[in-house]
Amino acid sequence: MTNEKMKVNMTVNGRERSAEAEPRMLLAHFLRDELGLTGTHIGCDTSQCGACTVMVDGAAVKSCTMLAVQADGTEVTTVEGIGTVDNLHPMQQGFWEEHGLQCGYCTSGVMMAMIGLLNENPNPTEKEIREGLEGVICRCTGYQFIVKAVQKAIQIMAETDRPIPAKEAVGEVRS
Repeated sequence: MTNEKMKVNMTVNGRERSAEAEPRMLLAHFLRDELGLTGTHIGCDTSQCGACTVMVDGAAVKSCTMLAVQADGTEVTTVEGIGTVDNLHPMQQGFWEEHGLQCGYCTSGVMMAMIGLLNENPNPTEKEIREGLEGVICRCTGYQFIVKAVQKAIQIMAETDRPIPAKEAVGEVRS
């Protein structure tokens, strides 16, 4: 197998991006190291923790399970692309208001996984939220505040009629 770099093109957070990657480079490392999007965290490189969860073509994906070259031509949304400080995404607002984090390391992956859940089921029960969290490990909390944060996000979306953006990015992107 060759380690010759390949050109990878994708839309990331609403912006066309292009960089070179070795065929074996994981999407998580591509986003962080080649595109400078460090909100995607790497916790295990084995798909156990979910800290690296991003949206690929509208579906939640653990970016340590996908090669960057497999994401060529896709639409990727990272936590940097869901909202800004001045315009928080309902999920971010829910986490802010309900204290849905402790150390914060898993938070970006949790939020992206929950956006994926809400894309499939916009009004999940508490049990369905907890089931949706099964692929994301938070070592600091008992998940209660995370569940409340997701429920708050659902409430915010209902009150403001603001849907979860599956593919459209609203955040700022660093070059």
